Amino acid sequence: MGNQLFQQARESVAYAANIASGSVQGDKYEAILKAKNALSSAYTNCTDAERAQLREFQKTINSI
Repeated sequence: MGNQLFQQARESVAYAANIASGSVQGDKYEAILKAKNALSSAYTNCTDAERAQLREFQKTINSI
């Protein structure tokens, strides 16, 4: 089944990146905020491998 919080974080970061690139319409600030919250929630309940991926997702959000 997988880690639901991790999946939500991944989807939120992808959505924010899509808004930032212009491929999807939406509120960029709200999408970034949602992604940051999802990353924070997911971090405490993840494996070390997932945490490494979350750090990469954080870099993506920081670059937007």
